[in-house]
Amino acid sequence: MPAYVYILKCNDDTLYTGYTTNIKNRIKMHNLKKASKYTRGRTPVKLVYLETLSSKSEALRREYAIKQLSKEQKLKLINSQSQLKSF
Repeated sequence: MPAYVYILKCNDDTLYTGYTTNIKNRIKMHNLKKASKYTRGRTPVKLVYLETLSSKSEALRREYAIKQLSKEQKLKLINSQSQLKSF
């Protein structure tokens, strides 16, 4: 089952990084304020980066690596990816 690592841009211009196995539902839950404490007060959120990985363990490792990046490095990563389709 594929897993996804994603970056959201929050309403206050902060970035949130997470992982999931169901990206559409996860974004919906973030915007319903039911997915994470961090995004709960920062809705609406917008998906700005998405990676597909082959397993949950790979996704967790990649999520950790992205979380170690500075905001500037995350913005470069986001800008390096082509446009995302809407979820």
